[in-house]
Amino acid sequence: MAKSKNMRVEIDINSGFCFGVVRAINEAEKALQTGAIASLGDIVHNRIEVQRLEALGLRTISHEDIPTIAGKRMLIRAHGEPPRTYTLAKEHGIEIIDATCPVVAALQRKVKEAHRKMQECGGTVVILGKRGHAEVVGLTGQVDEAAIVVESEEDLEQIDFLRPIYFLSQTTQSVGKFNRLAEIMRKRLPSEDMLTADDTICRRVSSREEHLREFASQHDVVVFVCGRKSSNGKVLYDICRQTNERSYNIEEAGELQRGWFEEADSVGICGATSTPKWLMESIAEAILSIEN
Repeated sequence: MAKSKNMRVEIDINSGFCFGVVRAINEAEKALQTGAIASLGDIVHNRIEVQRLEALGLRTISHEDIPTIAGKRMLIRAHGEPPRTYTLAKEHGIEIIDATCPVVAALQRKVKEAHRKMQECGGTVVILGKRGHAEVVGLTGQVDEAAIVVESEEDLEQIDFLRPIYFLSQTTQSVGKFNRLAEIMRKRLPSEDMLTADDTICRRVSSREEHLREFASQHDVVVFVCGRKSSNGKVLYDICRQTNERSYNIEEAGELQRGWFEEADSVGICGATSTPKWLMESIAEAILSIEN
């Protein structure tokens, strides 16, 4: 068995960096022109792209490392940070290059406003998101952790349904999951008007879900490219798998397996909002170079 001699490889034009990631990388590249900078956490959840930027002088640090770069420059990535990070940087004379995605920054302000409203009525702020994810840490940090983070229906058991709820979402979550959990909460509350469901999912990301279903259905094989740490990548890859069982998730070309392409006439390459176009292009070339 071998790949088709006339196998066609197509890169999804809607995959790749979202606006927020493009902006953060542009900010980093601009700053690197005048010297090395430190990124607080991976600037993007893609190991290959991080390595490219590190070669230009970017250093990735953790929160524990902040005191060690006193007087230097630090980039806040698109995911955003809680207020305490800015306070700590100021205490150490660190210049901040703030590349927080504008969509995330707007959501941070919404979380603070939701918290204020819930304090007035004894209610609870609930956020759909991945616990420990940088964006979610930044969101809960806006209100000193006074918010409940849920990932699934089981997590709703943490909520007191006798009190009003203000429900928001991490920007890269599934719209379908948000609506499903909102409906469950609405039914469990004594009154439907006790729930405020504010869909804060980034439409530049969520619109990719339906497009990916269509894209995956149009190809015999789908190769989904994303970093292992990409939360958005996991969601979008699952969509590809649900649509096309011959979908494979890789981080780099070295993971490709010849057997995946047996008798395939078309291969679709797509990726997460943290996947660079140049990486998908290099993987397309690697697939085309696989010998029959």
